[in-house]
Amino acid sequence: MYKFYFITALLVVASIFNRTSACTSFLFSKGSTKDGSTMITYAADAHIMYGELYHWKAAHWSSEIMLDIYEWDTGKFLGKIPQAKMTYNVVGNMNEYQLAISESTFGGRKELSKQTGGIIDYGSLIYITLQRAKNAREAIVIMTNLVERYGYASSGESFSISDPNEVWIMEMIGKGEGEKGAVWVARMLPDGYVSAHANQARITTFPLSGKTSIASDKIKNIYNKNITTVYSKDVIAFAKQKGFYPPDEKNVDFSFSDSYAPLDFMAARACKIRVWAFFNAINPEMAQYWEYAKGNIERDKKGYATNRMPLWVMPSRKIDVLEVMDFMRDHLEGTELDMSKDPGAGAYECPYRWRPLTFKVDGKEYVNERVTATQQTGFSFVAQSRSWLPNAIGGILWFGVDDAASTVYFPMYSSSTKVPKAYAVGNGSMMKFTTDAAFWVFNQVTNFAYTRYNVIHPDIRKKQKELEQQYKDFVQIVDAGAVEKYATHKEETVPLLTHFSCNTGNQLVDTWREFYGYLFCRYMDGNIRTAVPGQKNPKVENPPLPEWYLNTIIKEAGDKLKFIE
Repeated sequence: MYKFYFITALLVVASIFNRTSACTSFLFSKGSTKDGSTMITYAADAHIMYGELYHWKAAHWSSEIMLDIYEWDTGKFLGKIPQAKMTYNVVGNMNEYQLAISESTFGGRKELSKQTGGIIDYGSLIYITLQRAKNAREAIVIMTNLVERYGYASSGESFSISDPNEVWIMEMIGKGEGEKGAVWVARMLPDGYVSAHANQARITTFPLSGKTSIASDKIKNIYNKNITTVYSKDVIAFAKQKGFYPPDEKNVDFSFSDSYAPLDFMAARACKIRVWAFFNAINPEMAQYWEYAKGNIERDKKGYATNRMPLWVMPSRKIDVLEVMDFMRDHLEGTELDMSKDPGAGAYECPYRWRPLTFKVDGKEYVNERVTATQQTGFSFVAQSRSWLPNAIGGILWFGVDDAASTVYFPMYSSSTKVPKAYAVGNGSMMKFTTDAAFWVFNQVTNFAYTRYNVIHPDIRKKQKELEQQYKDFVQIVDAGAVEKYATHKEETVPLLTHFSCNTGNQLVDTWREFYGYLFCRYMDGNIRTAVPGQKNPKVENPPLPEWYLNTIIKEAGDKLKFIE
């Protein structure tokens, strides 16, 4: 019997038991970007998530082959389903047809989080679909059919689904014990708009009838381009049955998020605030939602939040792929909650707080901010789909490991038939350190920077931007060569792009390994050393600590540190 052949990848991330506030995803329609590409992002955030780049080769299968399903978070065997006759090449979370899928877990109502006998968990749902679907609409059909037929084995999830022409957000939650399957809503972003989700359901009300909306019993009509909303036929009836929505309320007022994942303080403060930070960076009108993002939720008589942000917004400018990378690096800079500006940041303004996420002092509970860029990221990406290019050339997964604020995203063409050795599954693990693996090389640099962030990180930022701009320029050159090759020797195109992608990824890790050596020499022992041309010894500086920090030391230490004349 054929075993699900990405089991190795799954077992490496086995036993990820804490995904609370774990992932962030931003979505960009064609009309919102400078070059007309669609994009979605993802940060896979969990403290035992090992950063690596998955790969599944395209293949043909005989009809008797069964697919073993293992839960992505734990490696637990869930069951078997028939394998598709043909599967497509997948690199990370993007396939050879430029289809990309990402997620964030919102959990939702606890009574719906378990479904005995459910076979399809959210991770398997993503990677199975990427191997079987060619576009976003087909992906929605496959994903919803899988959970309806085989049961859903996860809690509530938000999915970003993009192809070269469309971007969709879909939210799904299981039906709990006693009833197989899930309820869900999927909505296509209007052209020119962006959206986001970060561990809290975002879809509220949605059109239930008309020329743009259909229920799942008519899902075959999803391929009508006028359809921009699809939902499970019982999404409202099930909520009424469970008491999540008043039975006498008009269906038109039904809110998926408020019914299946009611908001609380942490849902806003640790989750919606990441959405707000992204929206605020591209639309100045988002300032009006700051109080909501901080957790000050206003409600109507049903308990629905009335001061929510919209599901999508129109940016005040067209967005470039390099900007998208930087949106993944936010620490609430420029706000009153800027993580580098309160005493918890220390003398060196480190915008990170070690877990737990909340803590108590004198019986009162406080929070450590949960922002977009976080220390526990295993990997993150920007998936870019470009409709003006052949599928073999158009899809790029800009991929990085470790903390997004200090990673470097390199271009991985999604048609590639191999991945760089430095990023490959099996090259190291969370408890097996090796300097051959990208994850560990980047962690060395990042964790060194955490010790004196405002001194060391500027060097990382400079190098990061230099390389990412270089890679963007390289892609333009490679695209042109690949298009020319595609026109004359089509069969040589994918090997060319595979070679470029793998070489770029491996060389980046070599560069970053050398960069760590440079940083260590420059900043070890609390000094700042600068080479002086023509001299043996470097210039050594020891900048003073900030006055507020010195005052804090003296306040606690008293006169024992006082200089005696």
